[in-house]
Amino acid sequence: SFTGSNRAGAAVSKAAADTVKKVALELGGKGPNLIFDDVDDLARTVRSGVAEMMLNSGQSCNAPSRMLVQRSVYTPALRIATAAVNETKVGSPDVAGSHIGPLVNAAQFDRVQRLIRSGIEQGATLLAGGQGKPAGHEVGYYVRPTLFADVDNRRHSVAREEIFGPVLCVIPFDDEGDAIDIANDTVYGLTSYVQTSDARRARRLARRLTAGMVEINCAPHAAGAPFGGVKSSGLGREGGEWGLAEFLEVKAVSGWPSSGDETDGQADDPARKPSKPLFPYGPLSSVRDPTHAASAASAAGRLQRPRLRRGCTAPHPRVAPAVA
Repeated sequence: SFTGSNRAGAAVSKAAADTVKKVALELGGKGPNLIFDDVDDLARTVRSGVAEMMLNSGQSCNAPSRMLVQRSVYTPALRIATAAVNETKVGSPDVAGSHIGPLVNAAQFDRVQRLIRSGIEQGATLLAGGQGKPAGHEVGYYVRPTLFADVDNRRHSVAREEIFGPVLCVIPFDDEGDAIDIANDTVYGLTSYVQTSDARRARRLARRLTAGMVEINCAPHAAGAPFGGVKSSGLGREGGEWGLAEFLEVKAVSGWPSSGDETDGQADDPARKPSKPLFPYGPLSSVRDPTHAASAASAAGRLQRPRLRRGCTAPHPRVAPAVA
């Protein structure tokens, strides 16, 4: 199992190919956060999206780095987002407080600066932040929290590349179909976010968004739920039974004996005796294990389905300093 960049993930896959090893990869993302005009509280929803993006100084694979806003509320959303980004504090990671810290190293700092510069040069509207370091933080790999507006997937590198820094792009959309097209127009497919008070729309979007995970109206990722993506965001899943399954192989056994000594020397367990075969008349005989079936049903029952909430009811509470 590997978690990291796409380049490193590709190298791991190539190294494993010669001996046909199975690999699980959790790689990058370019998460879209779809905000519709029917959210109950636009200001709270936008501010929550900004806070989630700035978490860990933007160094999160599942960060909602593309904020897609319905055009009818685009202008007020930009005002709210600009204020939220400007209010994001930057500070040392060894000091307690609600602020973000530096990036991990010089190479990542240089990459983020290059992408911010490309956004400016390619014509995206810079509303907050920009190149350089925040005032008072000239030592260390600190980045100014940055906001781009009027971003276009076809023209701007900041809309397509995973920046992995505190840089948020805001993109307008016209309707639900337009939002889906923009959201799925990426090589990544880790997490998509949906903000709407329309339950039917939320369910439609959850099905049509090309992503390993969809979070609706700020509902957190449930404990034990599978974590992972599609397309260039990786292979396999982490978390719960799905994470354990990545390290297991399936074995099919035909003609399992219903009585007698087990080959491992253990006595038969009456509770695990097989039920009637599903296919008793031919070579495709299948044995159903009632203990396993009960275990699977119990595990499924432990997964909680988050209730659909009407918009974000609270700003995201987690804004913590990064580790240098």
